[in-house]
Amino acid sequence: MKVLVAVKRVIDYNVKARVKADNSDVDLANVKMALNPFCEIAIEEAVRLKEAGTADEVVVVSVGSKSCDEQIRTALALGCDRGIRIDTPDSPDSLSVAKLLAKVVEQETPGLVVLGKQAIDSDNNQTGQMLAALLNRPQGTFASAVNISEDKVQVTREIDGGLQTVELAMPAIVTTDLRLNEPRYASLPNIMKAKRKPLTVITPDELGVTVGSNISLLRVDPPAERQAGVKVSSVDELVEKLRNEAKVI
Repeated sequence: MKVLVAVKRVIDYNVKARVKADNSDVDLANVKMALNPFCEIAIEEAVRLKEAGTADEVVVVSVGSKSCDEQIRTALALGCDRGIRIDTPDSPDSLSVAKLLAKVVEQETPGLVVLGKQAIDSDNNQTGQMLAALLNRPQGTFASAVNISEDKVQVTREIDGGLQTVELAMPAIVTTDLRLNEPRYASLPNIMKAKRKPLTVITPDELGVTVGSNISLLRVDPPAERQAGVKVSSVDELVEKLRNEAKVI
């Protein structure tokens, strides 16, 4: 069985995001970029399936410019076998990404497609669901456990009421949640080996997809600065401040 993993390049989660001076977008100049944390979980799950003998090959795919090659190489160092980059200079919306991935899935015919449930930059949580709809394949989202037996995959989902287990006929789409696994670190020998693994670059035109965006970014503002607290000397003073200053009672 072949497993396809889709990954995204985002700001490293340890970095404090800055807003551009004109409030037009987030400032990415000289900012450390990394794999989306949910995508790392998806990679780890796919590699574990390969190590268990369930999968024969793990293919990683990303949508973006040449700068994404670094993250694809990281995925290859973590255990993926080969990489594919769909060359798009601009940031496409979730639907465009899903359409591009759908074409790659049709070409690669994987038994399982694994994605992070969302990216920590746009935070949309849409691509996996859109991909499943475009391919008319069963989907298991927010996965905290994945078990494969023959041509079925059982996905334990994290929902508001607790846990829900669904059984999907393969080929299927799975999106990963935080508690599915703990991603490994890439060792130095594997990082060196990743440089020799194949990485194919294709264009949206080759896939027959027109890339665009139906979303307009109007303005980006940083969160409001947290005000310093004050100490009060009595309950009466606290009530007075809550009533007259904070106006919450």
